[in-house]
Amino acid sequence: MTSIRPINLSPNRILMDIDTGIELMLDLGQVRSFVTVASELNFSRAARRLNMTQPPLSRQIRLLEQELDVVLFERTSRRVTLTAAGHAFLVEAQKLLAQGDAAKTAARRAARGSAGSIRIAFIGAATYGFLPRFIEETRALAPQIELELVQMETAEQLQSINRGEIDMGLSRPLSGAHQLESLSVVRELMMLAIPRAHPLAARRRPGLDALNNMPIIMFSPQARYLHDKVTALIAEHGITPRIVQSITHSQAILSLVSAGLGLAIVPAATRNACFDNVVFRPLDLRHQCIAELHAIWCAENSNPALPEIRDVIAGSSVSGLSV
Repeated sequence: MTSIRPINLSPNRILMDIDTGIELMLDLGQVRSFVTVASELNFSRAARRLNMTQPPLSRQIRLLEQELDVVLFERTSRRVTLTAAGHAFLVEAQKLLAQGDAAKTAARRAARGSAGSIRIAFIGAATYGFLPRFIEETRALAPQIELELVQMETAEQLQSINRGEIDMGLSRPLSGAHQLESLSVVRELMMLAIPRAHPLAARRRPGLDALNNMPIIMFSPQARYLHDKVTALIAEHGITPRIVQSITHSQAILSLVSAGLGLAIVPAATRNACFDNVVFRPLDLRHQCIAELHAIWCAENSNPALPEIRDVIAGSSVSGLSV
């Protein structure tokens, strides 16, 4: 039986490979006309179904037969029948039309942002609560979009967005990035992380003055946003803790707290890091200290999936966590 393999699709024509390498450029309109005639086995009825007159339909079939170099129909004054070549081509022609329709649907979905892929970078803190929920929501609300996820620090995210290497970042708020748009997706309390055996663990809501002369594990200047936030909080309350370590990542800070090396002021979502030997307590403050996680992107990004992902992120089911 003749074997027909599609090589490439365009809106109206398709390049085919028949048998062992003979390439043909077929018109999908002609293929659709052939399938309709094969279904009706009557040119008049087929023409009516296609909203055309019979002469143009007959001309399309002749052109298709010339392109294929086969006879598809046997015609007599009384009936129309498919030849052996016509039967073989009908099976493949139906597949071609289905493939063409699927290609149109995929293109339209992509244009609406309901298909395609989007590359998103995230900081480690996003994994404590927001990122898993966001992935679940995307699967439910935008299943046609493929998420390409990569872990990346905030400064690197900014550079990668500007170079067009990623479409969106999940990072701490940026200062001076006026060319980027952002959306706050998480607002969470800063809490006190305490070794379980420490006396402060018995307090439900310790005051910040309890940290005077206490060993503190601090965010390093490389974690600029949280370093500045904790530094400002300490200065505002006029306390002088002993900074025993300066660490960039929350996970490492909690590991040192778990080992009893000191206390730490960390975002609430880090509770999900699951250190059994660490307890978390809200601080008794005059004003709540809030840390934020932002989605950031370039306003000029033309990825059609980006608007739909922004809508998913803005949904209440994946934003506003840990307040």
